[in-house]
Amino acid sequence: MPLDGVGQDKPGVGQRTDRVLTVPNLLSVVRLAGVPLFLYLLLGLQADGWALVVLMLSGFTDWADGKLARLLNQTSRLGELLDPFVDRLYVVTTLIAFVLRDIIPWWLAAILIGRDLILALTLPIYRRRGLPPPEVIYLGKAATFALMVALPLLLAAQGDWGFADAAQALGYALLIWGTALYVWTAGLYIAKAVGVARDLPPIGTRGGA
Repeated sequence: MPLDGVGQDKPGVGQRTDRVLTVPNLLSVVRLAGVPLFLYLLLGLQADGWALVVLMLSGFTDWADGKLARLLNQTSRLGELLDPFVDRLYVVTTLIAFVLRDIIPWWLAAILIGRDLILALTLPIYRRRGLPPPEVIYLGKAATFALMVALPLLLAAQGDWGFADAAQALGYALLIWGTALYVWTAGLYIAKAVGVARDLPPIGTRGGA
């Protein structure tokens, strides 16, 4: 489960339910279906303009589903899992596709993807202690937001448009900033997991002998 999500509402906003058929969840499913479409447009047809439209619509629906969850009081447990999962899936697949298209260097994508893989290894620490994953921190959400803005800008920079150079410069600036925040927040999450592992024994090993 991802630790950061731009569209994820803060815990405690509204009343969480077990409902599946909600407007925010429907938007998340639509975004999920857009992942293979985006890859086909970008890598198969190399229709960068349409791929950019799909990517921008994904960002808009990501913002909309969080707002609608709060306005319609449709915050659900499924949504809290699905929304950040789709966010991360878009980031990972876009990074891989951009490497294949030589839009970004492979090592930068490796840093970003490797960060999520490393943090995934800390989740069993919480599960073994009966704890939920750590709450999302705003620096992590800011990092994800920067990346989700940077990637469409870098894709837009591939076109033969007057603003291509400006889009590339701004896109790379946000990409570097988002990557730095991504790595920094990973250190914070790891430090917290180490503290939990040190201070709280796993369930089943507690109690006196």
